[in-house]
Amino acid sequence: MNELEALRIRINDFADERDWNQFHSPKNLSMALIVEAGELVEHFQWMKQKDSFALAEDKLAAVEEELADIFVYLIRIADQLGIDLINATKKKIKSNEAKYPADVVRGSSKKYTEYR
Repeated sequence: MNELEALRIRINDFADERDWNQFHSPKNLSMALIVEAGELVEHFQWMKQKDSFALAEDKLAAVEEELADIFVYLIRIADQLGIDLINATKKKIKSNEAKYPADVVRGSSKKYTEYR
């Protein structure tokens, strides 16, 4: 069993022990995930880009918690929908490689539709 699968099981057990599956629909989990993403963004709001790489210890700890919250909800959504996150990510990377060929997009932040 890989680490992600073990984590998925642990998160599932956590929800089961609290009878929270009744609340963990993909819709509700998606909404919770975006709330946590908003809380993550708050930590960087109005910060200069260079400062976002050198967070104070307490700020970094808070960001770490928000990332963990996001990760938990992401794992739960995927689990509820039967999506293998590892395979889905591999497929997405392959798709992005086709959309953004390195020799064409290197050093640019343009969207793939601007290259075609």
